[in-house]
Amino acid sequence: MRAVGVIVEYNPLHNGHLYHLKMARKRSGADVVIAVMSGNFLQRGEPAILDKWHRAEVALRHGADLVVELPFAYAVEPADRFAAGALKLLAALKCDSLAFGTENAALDYQKIGHRLAALPNLHYYFRDYQQTYATQLNQFYQATLQLNIDHPNQLLGLSYAAANAHLGQPLQLLPITRHYAQYQDQELNGTNIASARAIRRLVLHQAKVPAEIAAVVPPETLQALQQNQLLSWQNFYPFLRYRILSTPTAELAQTYQMTEGLEYRFHRAIKTATNFTSLLRGLKTKRYTYTRLQRLCLYVLLNVKPAAIRQMETHPYFHLLGFTAQGQAYLHQIKADLPFPLISRVSQKIGSEKGPLSLEIQTDAVYSLVNGREQNFNRPPLRIE
Repeated sequence: MRAVGVIVEYNPLHNGHLYHLKMARKRSGADVVIAVMSGNFLQRGEPAILDKWHRAEVALRHGADLVVELPFAYAVEPADRFAAGALKLLAALKCDSLAFGTENAALDYQKIGHRLAALPNLHYYFRDYQQTYATQLNQFYQATLQLNIDHPNQLLGLSYAAANAHLGQPLQLLPITRHYAQYQDQELNGTNIASARAIRRLVLHQAKVPAEIAAVVPPETLQALQQNQLLSWQNFYPFLRYRILSTPTAELAQTYQMTEGLEYRFHRAIKTATNFTSLLRGLKTKRYTYTRLQRLCLYVLLNVKPAAIRQMETHPYFHLLGFTAQGQAYLHQIKADLPFPLISRVSQKIGSEKGPLSLEIQTDAVYSLVNGREQNFNRPPLRIE
């Protein structure tokens, strides 16, 4: 059997994602679709609206055959590290191809990936402290590759291409054009496809899910949105505020990615911040994007240290969230050749402080404070017939 990979968040899964899953299978001719999916915290520094188990189940019912969790150490990172971690897992799972959504599917991503892979390490290349890294990166792409990165998914596509080119055996890249809704869209557009952002904007903090959501999501997503508490930064802000107020500056400085004296800005901003949005405004400078600051707030909330990130990077694993019968058959086919441990049940040893899932246990415990459900222990993989 052959497999195609997709890299997803499904926050929440909507009709555009169904199209992507369908086209991934069709374009690749694969027997199995493997989704590497972010867990309970997402790339832009946000908690997932629904937990990873709800999102994995809907994915398995609508085209995915295997859902593997993208570890926190990769899931809550800039596009290049996010892409590198996800591609590492898909390559290790013996995928032949990667299908991804983009605003410009006409680009030769395979060729561009090799050109990007030959460029210097851009994190150390840019030193203009009056501009964000994202702005400098876009200017660099314009100057060297004549590419204008106007959309987040286009940047992700290029990051996938570069990460893919670094693999020993690169996957075939299958760009799929996004239809109707773009990532930044905040309103429904009258079609049956809406952006996840627009859906979240409509459903969060309302007593009842609006009726128009039924037109843009599958029934299982609608049911999950109707029957579960929907989470956002608003739910976690009191915990973040406590963490900042109760943590000495020297200790706050040890947080992952806390650089250039930002710990002092945190202590100043929290004194007048009444909510998460006002905290971000108090932290904002020309040097840092809101997304960069959101991720840093998440690291503070979850007490993430550099050593925990390094531990996961040096001890990779697969955490299996669920499978179909076809996905299970594929796992039996490749299991003996997997280079990393396959974790289907989280034991006390696996979840211990020195275990491979220690960072996931630590971060998911905070999610469970609001969600109210255990996220790892006694949670076997979902099986969807």
